[in-house]
Amino acid sequence: QVQLVESGGGLVQAGGSLRLSCAASRRTFSNYAMGWFRQAPGKEREFVAANNWSGSNTAYADSVRARFTISRDNAKNTVYLQMNSLKPEDTAVYYCAARGVRWLGATISDYDYWGQGTQVTVSS
Repeated sequence: QVQLVESGGGLVQAGGSLRLSCAASRRTFSNYAMGWFRQAPGKEREFVAANNWSGSNTAYADSVRARFTISRDNAKNTVYLQMNSLKPEDTAVYYCAARGVRWLGATISDYDYWGQGTQVTVSS
């Protein structure tokens, strides 16, 4: 079992930046690929970004590529999502997820454990 706790969400103006963090409880964090998803009101949860166990491979949704960066620190059992040039359409609850294998996935069903989510609101 892996517990995931997100932090770093908040209210920011369009064009601003936020960095989300996700701390994992598991000491074998490096055995897990990690992902970020988001869900806006009235919409389905969607993939945002993912990385493999070492962070050497990453994947991004087209809507965030070149603006968001996923990274991880295995020594701290933490994955990050740096979000730059934020837009109002980035407003959503952002969820961290862990996959019980080392290679990354880009769909909801690829992931086994989920955090409780953190709200990101981008004002225009």
